[in-house]
Amino acid sequence: MTSSRLRPVGVMILALLRERDMHPYEMLRLTRDRHDERLIRIQQGTFYHQITALERDGLIAEVAVDRQGNRPERTTYTITREGDASLIEWVRRELPCTERPAHFRVALAESHNLDRGTVAELLAGRTEQLRTVLGERRERLADAMERGVQRQFLVEVEREMALMEVDITWTESLVAELAPAGSDSPGTPILEWGIPSHSDRPNPSRKDGE
Repeated sequence: MTSSRLRPVGVMILALLRERDMHPYEMLRLTRDRHDERLIRIQQGTFYHQITALERDGLIAEVAVDRQGNRPERTTYTITREGDASLIEWVRRELPCTERPAHFRVALAESHNLDRGTVAELLAGRTEQLRTVLGERRERLADAMERGVQRQFLVEVEREMALMEVDITWTESLVAELAPAGSDSPGTPILEWGIPSHSDRPNPSRKDGE
């Protein structure tokens, strides 16, 4: 599976396993604890189906199967090198994108998987795109009003523009906080950022002879 075929729920699973090895129940619990359902709809059946697909495509792999008492077996998974690379590629592609808002929200939520300098650069690029779109919206709004279009038909355009302005302001603030340590920028980093990569682990994604 290439990163372009990854679904947002698959991206979230890979990101969880990049934190540490887990079994599906723990992954689901964490997504609920973190209120990730605000980003995408998470159904248990779909979640488990996605785990199966990720394992089939070599992006995650089993590392242990445990049983406690009469409870069902629990399979613990780890992210593979291919999974790590696919996660990073997906986040890098979607983070500066303005055309897929739902994907952007997931990419932003998982942007701590990239280094702070990369995140700052990608978000700055997205901000420039938003500025361009905002400028175009302003021109069209002014043109419509000059042509006598009543404002009652344009209030949604005004709302969209207001949201863009807030987005730009907030993003610029975050970019300032992500400024590289030791830089002369007034935005000295105040955020803890990043998690250890599993890229130095042995690659369990393929069995011997495959």
